[in-house]
Amino acid sequence: MIERGIDGGIELDVEVETFPIRGAFTIARGSRTETRVVTVTLHSRHAIGRGECVPYGHYGESPASVVAQIESVRTAIAGGAGRSELLALLPAGAARNGIDAALWDLEARISGMSAAHRAGLPGLLEARTVRTISLDTPETMATEAAKLPQFEMLKLKLGPGDFVERVEAVRAARPEVRLVVDANESWSPNEVGPALAALAELGVELVEQPLRPQEDAVLEGLRRAVPVCADESFHTTADLERIAGRYDAVNVKLDKTGGLTHALEVARAARERGLELMVGCMLGTSLSMAPALLVAQGVKWVDLDGPYLLARDREPGLLLQDDGVIRPNPDLWGG
Repeated sequence: MIERGIDGGIELDVEVETFPIRGAFTIARGSRTETRVVTVTLHSRHAIGRGECVPYGHYGESPASVVAQIESVRTAIAGGAGRSELLALLPAGAARNGIDAALWDLEARISGMSAAHRAGLPGLLEARTVRTISLDTPETMATEAAKLPQFEMLKLKLGPGDFVERVEAVRAARPEVRLVVDANESWSPNEVGPALAALAELGVELVEQPLRPQEDAVLEGLRRAVPVCADESFHTTADLERIAGRYDAVNVKLDKTGGLTHALEVARAARERGLELMVGCMLGTSLSMAPALLVAQGVKWVDLDGPYLLARDREPGLLLQDDGVIRPNPDLWGG
């Protein structure tokens, strides 16, 4: 194992890239037509490793701030600091994720052993992702759902107000589909209980982050007719004690955990507490999804559809099927 550092002489490159979104991506907090990612490339004498992270303004990040964080550890990485040291060098967040992913990739290519094998997983991996439908009118959301008959599960972005009407419209268009919904902190504490009951009647199987983190104490002791998943309320293992009685599941995103290394620990610790897992993503390319695919094995809810939502993905990318099945591509990441 070489996760504690690679023989020195590592050169680090960092770049901000922009990828257009197919149409627009709209949630309760706003709409966007492109995503900006930060790409980390590590060069050793023997191989090149790459990683991608997605700065998230809601968490106080920007491309510039993430690049600055990455630059702050350039000397340490050049000197051979590995993934274990990185956990102490940077806080959880996008910057640490980008470097961590590049280190995993570099280790795999130097050792000749895939990242999946190094993580103790079988070599042939795949997962079936949900497909996200942006917040829009009930009619438009139903139309979009009808265009995706091959996807077994859809994730609906919802806001305050007439969200039940939107779910009813989608359910009418796709009676058989599995549904999860994401409120992105937009509901009020008073409406959570009735909303969960109404969505249970519509066959919704998971509700993601209905409340703002500072309001979610109301979930403790609440009879939850539909399981509730923590996203904005949950980042790392440090959050488990606080949220364990409030939520039924946690959304593990590598840009929150600060990389695959800690995400694997998060997944283990959450399961030990009886919490279900969703493996999610920020809006990135296949290079962002590839490390998360390792965490997604055996997970009930997988939300790694970022590349499906882009007008242009990386080449080469992950192996993406029309029904949402994702398979790794060793030419992209992980060996």
